[in-house]
Amino acid sequence: MTTIAFNLHSVHERIARACAAAGRDVNEVTLLPVSKTFGPDAVREAFAAGETAFGENYIQEGVEKQALLADLAIEWHCIGPIQSNKTRLVASHFAWAHAVDRLKIAQRLAEQRPPALPPLNVCLQVNIDGGPTKSGVAPHEAAALAREIAALPRLRLRGLMTIPEPVEDFDAQVAVHRRARALFDALRADGLDLDTLSMGMTADLEAAVHAGSTMVRVGTAIFGGRPKKA
Repeated sequence: MTTIAFNLHSVHERIARACAAAGRDVNEVTLLPVSKTFGPDAVREAFAAGETAFGENYIQEGVEKQALLADLAIEWHCIGPIQSNKTRLVASHFAWAHAVDRLKIAQRLAEQRPPALPPLNVCLQVNIDGGPTKSGVAPHEAAALAREIAALPRLRLRGLMTIPEPVEDFDAQVAVHRRARALFDALRADGLDLDTLSMGMTADLEAAVHAGSTMVRVGTAIFGGRPKKA
């Protein structure tokens, strides 16, 4: 078993234990390996171990990696911030965009999504705890923006994505994630057809699962520490 395959097994075990502790079915939580800064060989190893979806933070790097892995049936998720000059790349090359937090970006993605591709799956990024360094729409503005995005053609609003400020205490992690889950539930109760709550990473996946996450984005625990860019 390769190191990546072993790490994947360990992460799936963590998810399974977290689901058991929370009284949830393990099939309710999807693992999204985050392969940013790691080369195509690492993705191939993870794919060989059974993973078929991967998250990329850096759009240009992700597009280049896709070209080198075109022989593999991978579902690519853009999980990093999207600038206006990169919307066409996202619309043309990714199946998911997790970090949409402005109507302008959503409109450009809708306009630039090729007709031959299925609708782009979108998550609305919410700055759930008001972190000063984090992107995302404020929670009290999320409902209005979600409705505007849901009405756009060529997009399918799937849910919410959050990246709260890191805290070490488990109960504090759960409390923040529960705020995102409450917002998610409120939007669903208000008629939006949402099924995805993208929250939780290597350091807090157990708390995220406990609070109701349906997709955890894990990089370091699978691929190791990030290589330093030259």
